[in-house]
Amino acid sequence: MHKEENMSDKSGKRIYLETFDDFDNGLSDLIDLWSSADKKVTEKIKEAALANYKEDLEEATLQWAENKAKSKKYAAIAQELAEFEDALKQG
Repeated sequence: MHKEENMSDKSGKRIYLETFDDFDNGLSDLIDLWSSADKKVTEKIKEAALANYKEDLEEATLQWAENKAKSKKYAAIAQELAEFEDALKQG
């Protein structure tokens, strides 16, 4: 997998995710970012982090589509992301 820009930290700085563990930990970071009460974490930062995470996860999922073990792992992350997005929509 090539290095992908993804996510944003609380300052809006882009961070890079390369491995499955990066994506797994990145989802926790994304949830923490959205839960942050820090006034510096704007809606724009949150939306950008979510959009970038989704885009990169889709790319990683496609890259590993032929590897059943990795494909299942990325599908599980995608399911957790979908549940998080549902929770966001419900407020």
